[in-house]
Amino acid sequence: MFKQYVQWRLEGYIKKYFKKHHPTLIVVVGSVGKTTTKTAIATALAGRYRTQLEAGNLNTPLSVPLALMGVKYPPTELIHRRSTWRQVFRAMRQRVKAPQGVDVIIQELGTDHPGALATYANYLSPDIMVLTAVSPEHMEGFPGGLDQVAREEFTLSGCSGLVIVGNDDVDSRFVNYANTGNLTSYGIDGGQYQVDVIGGSPLAGYEVVFTAPELSQPIRAVLHVVGNHMLKSACAAVTVGLRMGVPVSELVANIEKFRPVPGRMNPLPGRRNSTLIDDTYNSSPIAAIAALQTLYQIEAPQRVAILGTMNELGNYALSAHQQVGSFCDPAMLDWVITIGDMANQQLALAARKNGCQTRTFADPVSAGTFASQVLKEGAVGLIKGSQDRVYAEEATKVLLRDSDDAAKLVRQDEEWQKRKQDWFTGLGKHDEEELEEE
Repeated sequence: MFKQYVQWRLEGYIKKYFKKHHPTLIVVVGSVGKTTTKTAIATALAGRYRTQLEAGNLNTPLSVPLALMGVKYPPTELIHRRSTWRQVFRAMRQRVKAPQGVDVIIQELGTDHPGALATYANYLSPDIMVLTAVSPEHMEGFPGGLDQVAREEFTLSGCSGLVIVGNDDVDSRFVNYANTGNLTSYGIDGGQYQVDVIGGSPLAGYEVVFTAPELSQPIRAVLHVVGNHMLKSACAAVTVGLRMGVPVSELVANIEKFRPVPGRMNPLPGRRNSTLIDDTYNSSPIAAIAALQTLYQIEAPQRVAILGTMNELGNYALSAHQQVGSFCDPAMLDWVITIGDMANQQLALAARKNGCQTRTFADPVSAGTFASQVLKEGAVGLIKGSQDRVYAEEATKVLLRDSDDAAKLVRQDEEWQKRKQDWFTGLGKHDEEELEEE
């Protein structure tokens, strides 16, 4: 009952805030790419509009209202206290009464079961909804498969002014679930708004051209992101910018400032003059394969992939790990190093069948330590995995050239460090029990 009361109060403040201040609301939904796309959109609109976005990815029913109004979400250990929420309510009242401080709010919305996004439809009417992808993720909550995921991701289409769909990663059959006629698309392989690579490379930067219905001629830009899937986020941002009237010269200058978000294809200096592509925030089949494709495009004396288990895939878990393992190419990879049970049992097995050299580990520190032993001068390493019970960023940390760069990794705050330490402790106890049984 208390949680329902808090939710009701929060939604009430949001309604009052939007009624008084009328900010433009852009929501980003989809199976993957939400945080990167949200950040790209904010970059594209900078200067022309005062934008607000939550730096992380708190996108739960209780955290979204706070993020929308720029109120900090309470620490986990305090959220069950009534006094905590009284302070939150006070802060939200002050935001309602204060002069308008932003023109555009950009918010990502996540879901892990059918009906989750309908909660937001009760109190939000987005001006623009961006759908990045429909692909396997959080499948434990979607027994109906991808069709059920697609229906869920399109939930807010009926109350959104404009729906912008990622052409490359949303199957055309799913677009029928959009409950609107005001729909457009973006992508690399197609879409009304399109980005094409005409030069460059993943680590040096891509020379690209954007085409759009509003443009009499393509616009050129140089994007310093890593991977085609990051270019899709930039294309979504350019689409939003054009639809919101950002002049082309400003839009190009802005989007060229877009850089990787921590934990999302973020290049960092590694040991022995190596380059580490830190993609450790989370993982799914579509994202892991896209990351490997990017790794294959980079010229280097050695390529190493550290791949962790992909969580919450439900009935897709077995085939998904086998799919990623089968994509591991021995002609492109010197080592495939895996973390976690499913990656060790299925992904590594499929990679070995392909002819890849593999090593398996229960924890990321051991995986990173082994990688540091085999890493060659000038190598490129990709590190990717799901967050819970994988924590692949700790493998990246072992491989960093400069320990100060650990601040650029995901999940480094005190709360996450304690959570990881508890997991490592439990993992150690489990190993001790297995040794005793032997």
